[in-house]
Amino acid sequence: MTPELTVLTLAALLQVLIYVLYAIPANLELGPGYTMSARDREPSKSLSDRTARLGRTMDNTFEALILFGIAATVITLSNQSTGYTAVLSWIFLVARVAYIPAYAFGLRPHRSIIWAIGFAATVLMLFAALV
Repeated sequence: MTPELTVLTLAALLQVLIYVLYAIPANLELGPGYTMSARDREPSKSLSDRTARLGRTMDNTFEALILFGIAATVITLSNQSTGYTAVLSWIFLVARVAYIPAYAFGLRPHRSIIWAIGFAATVLMLFAALV
């Protein structure tokens, strides 16, 4: 397996962790009546700020995984894996790991800078695939 696919697999497992970090407090805060329902209505209670941030972190990571997944797949299928693209992959993963507490604890502007680093690593991988 290429380093890019290894990192993609680890990033997917990180997404599972983020889901758990969000789902447990969300279920506790909203209660089983809402979380087990069809969710056709808004919940009667609001999530705490941290839990809501974890939900947005989860959504943002799904979005980041789409582009990174494309980059890792293209690099691998076109047999263009290099030390450069491997390092960019690891930078993406480290940025995603750092993004979780940065967003959960509302660290500004740190979370935006961390997000930008991960995004830039992905974009650079996509450009590397074209060269």
